[in-house]
Amino acid sequence: MENKEIKNKVQPETANSSRRTFLKTVGLASLFTIVPRHVLGGPNHIAPSDQLTKGIIGVGGIGRSSYHFTSDDTCRLVSVCDVDDAHLQKALDLGVSKLGQKLKPYHDYRDLIHDSNVDIVHIATPPHWHSIMAIEAANAGKDIWCEKPMTRTIGEGKALVEAVKRNNRIFRLNTWFRFKDNFYGLGTTVEPLKKLVDSGMLGWPLTVTISGATGFAWKFFWTGRENLQPEKIPAGFDYDFWLGPAPYKPYNAHRTHQTFRGYWDYDGGGLGDMGQHYMDPVQYILGKDDTSPVKVEIDAPQQHSDAIGTWRRITYTYDDGCRIVLEGEGYESGNKIPYIEGPNGKVFKGFECEINGEPMPGIMSVIAELPDPAPQNTDFIKCIKNRELFALNEMNGHRSATIVNMGLAALRLNRDLEFDPVAQQFINDEAANRLIDQPVRGSWSV
Repeated sequence: MENKEIKNKVQPETANSSRRTFLKTVGLASLFTIVPRHVLGGPNHIAPSDQLTKGIIGVGGIGRSSYHFTSDDTCRLVSVCDVDDAHLQKALDLGVSKLGQKLKPYHDYRDLIHDSNVDIVHIATPPHWHSIMAIEAANAGKDIWCEKPMTRTIGEGKALVEAVKRNNRIFRLNTWFRFKDNFYGLGTTVEPLKKLVDSGMLGWPLTVTISGATGFAWKFFWTGRENLQPEKIPAGFDYDFWLGPAPYKPYNAHRTHQTFRGYWDYDGGGLGDMGQHYMDPVQYILGKDDTSPVKVEIDAPQQHSDAIGTWRRITYTYDDGCRIVLEGEGYESGNKIPYIEGPNGKVFKGFECEINGEPMPGIMSVIAELPDPAPQNTDFIKCIKNRELFALNEMNGHRSATIVNMGLAALRLNRDLEFDPVAQQFINDEAANRLIDQPVRGSWSV
């Protein structure tokens, strides 16, 4: 496949530009008088100019899920892209059967990104593609919805943050536990934990332990296989394009699709796949959205150069002494280990709480009286129209992805690492810093 260059230019505005195009460059409220919807056809009617459009890149799994493969009055799915013809055809068929729509198919993600009929680019590919596609979309003037982990390396995250800011784009990272749904193993949303921590009742610094008791064993054993043997590439699958920026290695089915997570070139095993779900809310709870840990300690077997293995424990420490402890293989602590522990109190699975050594069965009623945290913008479409930061955006998303990628660097090198959260570099470790900005194949670049 020819690796063509596409210039990232947005076409000049014309007098007949649609309202949707204007929304990409200016705020909604200051420039438009909106005709009331009841005039246009009833209180629930949305004019076509109010409806945004999206395209999905990667429709092999999550991209075809019921949560993402949707069209409604606020945002209409118009196109899909995949380098596997079988996945693409399933998406096209689903468009007809589920949505009653004929979707536009693409093989090359750049063609979808530069389609003038696409407002939002939804990236549901393996992580080794996330930064390249998101930066291309930002440069093309598109808003972005990206699956987790946000990026596969710390350097990719830095570049993505810069591209979104430079192009004034709205970015959403798709892990949502900081603002909705019951958080793993705790039996509550994150908000009561945030209120309790902010109150100071637990004391400071805090240790957050993420263990099997909080569900972290789920997908923990998503590992790779060593010494894969070459296999014949299936018809209709553009394996070279699937690899893209990753080093070329002979095709084996276990490298691709649902099992790609077990290989360093494409993801980060169970930690890479699930770590941001667990640790992004912790960053929020601890008030660390603008910083990173200063140290990561690893307890793990020596890793294979290609296939990711398991680990026993990963410990992160911030400059104020707060810690995040990830328990892996061999640390089945059950319900005995507190989820959050400070000098004055502890919170266990199921939100059992102790303050100053005494059980607090009525802690939820106490928390209800505490001040609420600052409100979060959780309506992505509204954020796009108003040009407002989404609750989990490129900046705080990069910081929680950095925690994941710090752990993966320590695991890959099998040694403890120190980190400068301002420079976003490892301290006195050249090998670790080479993992921040990794080489890419051919002309692909971040």
